Amino acid sequence: MRTHWCGEIRTEHVGATVIVAGWVHRRRDHGGVIFIDLRDREGLVQVVFRPDAKSDSYSIAEKLRSEFVVAITGKVIARMEGAANPNLPTGDVEIEAEQIEILSESETPPFPIEDRVDVNEETRLKYRYLDLRRPEMQRVMRLRHRVVSAIRNFFDAEGFIDVETPMLNKSTPEGARDYLVPSRLQPGTFFALTQSPQLFKQLLMISGFDRYYQIVRCFRDEDPRADRQPDFTQLDMEMSFTDEATIKDLAQRMFAVACKQAIGVDIQMPFPEMTYTESMDLYGTDKPDLRFGNAMIDVTKVFAKTDVRVFAKVMEAGGIAKALCVEGAGELGRKELDDLSKVARTFGAGGLAWIVIKEDGITSPLANALSPEEVKGLIKVTSSKPGDLVLIVVDKPVVANRSLGAVRLALADSLNLRPQLADDDPEAWKFLWLTEIPLVEWNEKEERWDSVHHPFTAPDPRDEHLLETDPGAVRARAYDVILNGWEAAGGSIRIHRPDMQRRIFALIGLDEETAERRFGWFLRAFDFGAPPHGGIASGIDRFVALLAGKDSIREAMAFPKTSAMTDAMTSAPDVVDEKQLKELRISVLPPAEHGR
Repeated sequence: MRTHWCGEIRTEHVGATVIVAGWVHRRRDHGGVIFIDLRDREGLVQVVFRPDAKSDSYSIAEKLRSEFVVAITGKVIARMEGAANPNLPTGDVEIEAEQIEILSESETPPFPIEDRVDVNEETRLKYRYLDLRRPEMQRVMRLRHRVVSAIRNFFDAEGFIDVETPMLNKSTPEGARDYLVPSRLQPGTFFALTQSPQLFKQLLMISGFDRYYQIVRCFRDEDPRADRQPDFTQLDMEMSFTDEATIKDLAQRMFAVACKQAIGVDIQMPFPEMTYTESMDLYGTDKPDLRFGNAMIDVTKVFAKTDVRVFAKVMEAGGIAKALCVEGAGELGRKELDDLSKVARTFGAGGLAWIVIKEDGITSPLANALSPEEVKGLIKVTSSKPGDLVLIVVDKPVVANRSLGAVRLALADSLNLRPQLADDDPEAWKFLWLTEIPLVEWNEKEERWDSVHHPFTAPDPRDEHLLETDPGAVRARAYDVILNGWEAAGGSIRIHRPDMQRRIFALIGLDEETAERRFGWFLRAFDFGAPPHGGIASGIDRFVALLAGKDSIREAMAFPKTSAMTDAMTSAPDVVDEKQLKELRISVLPPAEHGR
């Protein structure tokens, strides 16, 4: 139906007769001559219709409206002097229409098909097929294609085998909640949509495939967040006879190739490394954004003999004092300081103390309570100078780090601390390996240990003797890739011995009977010779969102769910016919009967 894409017409085509097809982006009537911008996925081209045309193309052009789908035959001509559009790749030429066919008409769209559209997300998702026509969304989807293509080519060249694993699986409810699928042929039983191919990729290592990868759809029933979707796409990779160094080398080379082919940037390698403890101490998070500084500073010793009663009371109970020095932020108003205090309280802190450094002293609600020695020591430890703002949280170590880390990120947003760099500037992409991650963490609500990654992660051999006596001190053979404050990938060396796997199950509260019921089929595979193995997984949606400069992974998916985990376009989830429920032997309780 066409000889060329709209966006590829150039001066070398002048004099040629072409056929183009697409959507009417804009129609203009200039004193009897009609111009339209015709759009397809490759861009725009201007088409001109003259009233003296031999065909009826001009009269048809008079009927055109935005988003009509048309096919046009015409001759490419150079634009008149002074009429070129330097902002358009096709701006030096236009097509003089000879024939036009309206392939389909369109109603007036609910929002303009253009970038920077002023419409709420709910409307965009309801009419996602229109939203995807916008050049910006086309750009993101093509970026995603380049990322996936680069990843596939990379792993193929490295000798990996692409193997599909099941979507319908056995429910193993740890971590996120499963999506359950009833079985019609086995009434009363359920499949679970696979949260991750974790167990199957380990079985593939036991099966002798040695190197496996897959770009796979995963499903998790989680609470809404900007970087969460109920169904998402994951790069999954596993290797046999490997170690952490080999997997790290492979993964960072993969990220470098994907970044180069997708956005043309040369990523700096090797990625720097930081332990989990260092990350929490310096940035209050296990996903530090290294595009700006402002690391937290331990000032506990400064206030070791303080007369500030609230400080002294907390530190006597084992608390610490952490500070954040913000250069030149001493002019922040009371409202901004109160907002930062609210952030700290949201993350558990009792409050946020602030001190402005002056030439002749300090300004602070604590000015009269702090001794000259404390002020002098604080200035020295924080390297602060006149005009700087020092923020302090005194609390339990976990709370102090977490809350002041959140304040650091809030300041980055309000003060624009992150540098504005071009996508092809390597400094715009701060990759980091997070290492020595804890194996387990204490779940205060349920009073038990939970796996930080998953229960198939191997403990550090140096810490195995602590599994039963001090589990919280055990480090995992795990590693995360952090990119600009987001977790871009996570992986580990896996457990390959059944005795160790049973120890970990016992540690997280799975007795032998429960472990056998849920994972007996998996453990039996270990009895037939399991090689040492490990791998890593990366969220494709999250990685593409980062590369595209988006704040939500919904912007990197063709048909995402809303923030409420519903589909605005199809109205899913929805009720189903009673006949379907009867076939599955399922009854639905009224909302009042299950607390809603």
